[in-house]
Amino acid sequence: MNHTRSQALQTRAERLFPGGVNSPVRAFTAVGAAPPFVERASGAYLYDADGNRYIDYFGSWGPMILGHAFPAVVEAIVRAARDSSSFGASTAAESELAERVAACFPVIEKMRFVSSGTEATMSAIRLARAATGRKIIVKFEGCYHGHADGLLVKAGSGAATFGIPGSAGVPEEIARLTLALPYNDLVAVESAFAAHSHAIAAVIVEPVVGNSGCILPAPGYLAGLRKITERHGALLIVDEVMTGFRIALGGACQLYSLEPDLVTLGKIVGGGLPVGLFGGKRCFMDLLTPLGPVYQAGTLSGNPLAMAAGNATVGYLQQHAAEVYPQLEATAKALVEGVAREAARAGKPLTANRVGSMWTWFFSPGPVTNYADAAKSDTAAFGRFHRVMLDRGVWLPPSQFEAAFLSTAHGEAEVAETIAAASQAFERGGE
Repeated sequence: MNHTRSQALQTRAERLFPGGVNSPVRAFTAVGAAPPFVERASGAYLYDADGNRYIDYFGSWGPMILGHAFPAVVEAIVRAARDSSSFGASTAAESELAERVAACFPVIEKMRFVSSGTEATMSAIRLARAATGRKIIVKFEGCYHGHADGLLVKAGSGAATFGIPGSAGVPEEIARLTLALPYNDLVAVESAFAAHSHAIAAVIVEPVVGNSGCILPAPGYLAGLRKITERHGALLIVDEVMTGFRIALGGACQLYSLEPDLVTLGKIVGGGLPVGLFGGKRCFMDLLTPLGPVYQAGTLSGNPLAMAAGNATVGYLQQHAAEVYPQLEATAKALVEGVAREAARAGKPLTANRVGSMWTWFFSPGPVTNYADAAKSDTAAFGRFHRVMLDRGVWLPPSQFEAAFLSTAHGEAEVAETIAAASQAFERGGE
């Protein structure tokens, strides 16, 4: 593939942005390449500045569940934009979308819209500390909950990709208020509560880890977290920024019959526009100003374009859930298992973790049940595989430690093309 224009655009970007990117997950450093620059997208495909076409398996990092430029979403955004892109005042569309979200997540009795997943998680944690009068937060190794200071302790995502254990600029005093434990290990959680029985405000968890690659909860693990937090008077925060509406209409809460105290959701709620929300039990949410003492604000919260896109997206998922989720399951199953078969045929060690339309191919014999397991993956092999697949028109997340996603726009043709490309990659040593 020719990448002349993308290379020129990257050189230009490096003069303006650190590393040439506005988010480190867009950098291709981990796979030893330079990122293509996208000009447009449609359905299951991305098109770069050089006219190359790619099957998209990262979907703007999850939210494009209906594919790119889904007509109903585009039309909703255009209609809303004609009335102005922002008001800084309340609109009926906010309540309409909130009612849709609450119908899918009954545990969310009240909510507040924000503009990012990071805002959602840091606000939920502030709320948990206020509700309990405690300071310590428990998170899990390799789980990423945004870039707020207290959450960049053994985080996944970009931090895992670049081998950063935390982040420069995070004061030790703040880091000490976060306990990072192994995922899928209830004994470690019990031990943490035994050592800090009256100091832990909340446990925050990705119910399905997506930022160390896709890692599924062990049977009984999430229910165990709920029991432990209830017993010790701590809140359970389920971070569904990645899983919400993705692995089921009601996300992991529905799939695993979870009833947390607080839930965070991300940009899928806004049809891919910058949106987040945190919500949960009324008794906690009513602690927020103007009703209570916990301050949280956002000038662009409930942005009318995002609310319009969210109503179109969530509304479509509600109306067509009986078709959408079985289709996503079948397509993802065919794709993930098909590539795994090609790896086995070529004698290449590969572990496939998947739930619904979210998955990771770990270049490891497996199993992968936590971050320590994921970290044993052959990242150099993944990098070679990624480069070969990209050259064959298949764009995977540019890190072994990021989950992949597909949309309703992906079908048999895309699956067949991807499996064929993977087969060629394995045969030619691009593993």
